Amino acid sequence: MLLKVKEIETYYGNLQVIRKVSFGIDASSIVCFFGPNGHGKSTLLKTICGACHPASGSITFEGLEISKFPTHRVVELGVVYVPEEGHLFTNMTVIENLKLGAYTKKARDRMSENLAFVFQLFPRLEERKTQKCSTLSGGERRMVAIGRGLMTAARLLMLDEPSFGLAPKMVKAVFQATEVISKTTGISIIVVEQEIKEALKITDKAYILRKGTIVDEGDRASLNYEKIQSAYF
Repeated sequence: MLLKVKEIETYYGNLQVIRKVSFGIDASSIVCFFGPNGHGKSTLLKTICGACHPASGSITFEGLEISKFPTHRVVELGVVYVPEEGHLFTNMTVIENLKLGAYTKKARDRMSENLAFVFQLFPRLEERKTQKCSTLSGGERRMVAIGRGLMTAARLLMLDEPSFGLAPKMVKAVFQATEVISKTTGISIIVVEQEIKEALKITDKAYILRKGTIVDEGDRASLNYEKIQSAYF
């Protein structure tokens, strides 16, 4: 198993956000987390990437305990978090933002290879590579954010609400690209989403997170749209 999370609990001050969450993800697979806003999905990803540290429990990546590692150390191992906001440098060009992802030695060594893959995955970014990110559409900015994550030489890519605010056509394009990433590169992917139908088409396993706890789980057949939607109400 590539990543194993066991009974982690995460707090913001005295407020407990994650409550004894356990799950795992195998190599070359896609896992999706669904659930209402404010119930801990983003905090779960931040805990895995080292932006937050669990008060208890364990997180192992290829058998290595990483729950107390700082974020830069987690990234060096290949665990990469792409936040909902993207956090692009809008006054810099597309190509400059993408190259910023290749800051570890391993990523720098593979920069040309990874950049070629990003442009193959998102041809629109190659067309706009010299444009400042401030001039891009919301969908194009999301492509840059995902592309920059790929430039890190990621082995586990965590996408936080990749479809948020996008037009339906662009939502489909983002999820199709996510599936291509997994099938083409073998990168494992964790997706936190509100867009249930499109996410279910690509996931190998899905979890419902409510009040910081996993309340249900299953594959795309057993954990269907209606069952997931009911967890939001």
